Amino acid sequence: MLNHLLAACEQVFDRIVVVVGPAMPALEAAARPHATVVQAERLGTGHAAAQAAGLLRDFPGDVAVLYADNPLIPVETLRRLVARRAEAGLALLAMRPADPGRYGRVVTDAAGDVAAVVEWADATEAQRAIPLCNAGVVCAPAADLFRWLDAVRPENAKGEYYLTDIVALAAADGRRVVAEEAAEADLAGANSRAELATLEAGMQSRLRAAAMAGGATLVAPDTVFLAWDTVLGQDVTIGPHVVFAPGVTVEDEVEIRAFSHLEGCLVRRGAVIGPYARLRPGTEVGEAAHVGNFVELKATTLGRGAKANHLSYLGDAAIGAGSNIGAGTITCNY
Repeated sequence: MLNHLLAACEQVFDRIVVVVGPAMPALEAAARPHATVVQAERLGTGHAAAQAAGLLRDFPGDVAVLYADNPLIPVETLRRLVARRAEAGLALLAMRPADPGRYGRVVTDAAGDVAAVVEWADATEAQRAIPLCNAGVVCAPAADLFRWLDAVRPENAKGEYYLTDIVALAAADGRRVVAEEAAEADLAGANSRAELATLEAGMQSRLRAAAMAGGATLVAPDTVFLAWDTVLGQDVTIGPHVVFAPGVTVEDEVEIRAFSHLEGCLVRRGAVIGPYARLRPGTEVGEAAHVGNFVELKATTLGRGAKANHLSYLGDAAIGAGSNIGAGTITCNY
């Protein structure tokens, strides 16, 4: 989820700082090359955002606070948020979900500006009836944001430092607070495995649509699974039940047949992969080469026009142009 969010943020923001919990090396690695800071104790969203103060307090521009479990926020939505911030002292993202549930509610005044954001646990029954919900994302000038965060106190039902408390602090400073509305699907989060599966389905729909708009043919789109960084060239044809793990680049006019799995590999122009083929990390399939059924390649270069059509494992090998690898061939280097 973090990779999806970072990919969007990199198109909008000049600097990115990722707040992680203690002993989370995998998250720190995923955040690179961006800076990371550690929130030693989980004391709320406001406390988490405040951990970045050492790196961003003197930043001359705006700072936005986003959440890694909201990975579907489009670049255009982030740009709209930044543009709305230019009209006010503080801008936030809001939505009108079909089931508002336990979301915090956005209370507006007669002019339509934000008067307060009230967490569900602290809301009255009248406030819980408000359909406009807080998505948690805010944007404000760096100096103001961290000054407000310094003033937040854990005076609420959960005893946490709420990021949403900066709305009242901004108002007390005489700053206008505005809400930029976005679609529920774009702001959805994941608090359970089921919600994570729903987010994944939404992201796959976007990735498939982008692949087809970019010139790829997906024979059975709902059965093709793409990674966030999959690169597909023009006139690529992908059969049913193909899975792309991270790190795959496919050049123009490649055919990938049914039930193939690709990860960390490069497929050159005009190659044919599958059906039932597996390309593992470090593999490069040359131009017009063929990798057939039940063939697995790992850390192997298959030269231009070479063929491995049947039932083979080719690992740690360099196979020359025009070679024909017979069925049952095994190469490996332990």
